Amino acid sequence: MENHYLISLLHLSDPTLPIGGFSHSNGLETYIQKGTVNDAASAEGYIKSMLTNNIKYNDAAFVRLAYDAAAGGEVSEVILLDQECTALKSAREIRQASIKMGGRLLKIFNRQTEHPLVQKYHEAILQKEAAGHYCIVYGLYACLMHIPAEEALLAFYYNAAVSMVTNCVKLIPLGQVEGQNILYQLHPLFHQLVQETLGLERGAVGICNIGFDIHCMQHEHLYSRLYMS
Repeated sequence: MENHYLISLLHLSDPTLPIGGFSHSNGLETYIQKGTVNDAASAEGYIKSMLTNNIKYNDAAFVRLAYDAAAGGEVSEVILLDQECTALKSAREIRQASIKMGGRLLKIFNRQTEHPLVQKYHEAILQKEAAGHYCIVYGLYACLMHIPAEEALLAFYYNAAVSMVTNCVKLIPLGQVEGQNILYQLHPLFHQLVQETLGLERGAVGICNIGFDIHCMQHEHLYSRLYMS
């Protein structure tokens, strides 16, 4: 059967996985309460900006790097990437969300299949040498499940966009069809970002997003909140 990895990819990137992603807006709630994001057009602009200027240089880049480290069996490199990821997530809520989601993803798949590299990484987490970020865990399992890097990144971007669209529909609010229209319009961008991520220079990883970080920090001080971040 061709594309034998497809079912693993669908499972790994499923937006409904019980890892707590539905509890986080990653700062979007702040933008909406300020009125910066207030309709379908501004929602689409926000999502495009997040994918292009933030996720590409941060979480998606770490997915690729973790994937490459796993392919080489380099657990020490995986741990260093995890530590770098922790240092780059300056907003507390975002950092905690990434760690919680990563821990839950690891728990789900570690029960199904054991791999020496994952076990060593898990030991490093237990010993507080690593935090267990979602993007790192995702990249590890994508490699170990023999999912091609390009497809793993495509699904990662799609998953991130689905989460943001869902939050916009709920918070602005938007109609369900409006949300799906936004998602459909993003299809060409997903493919573009995958290629850019695969070719991203190492020095560009972790590029600063000051506005995003500030909005994420402001989120924990909002008067009313529906999301944990």
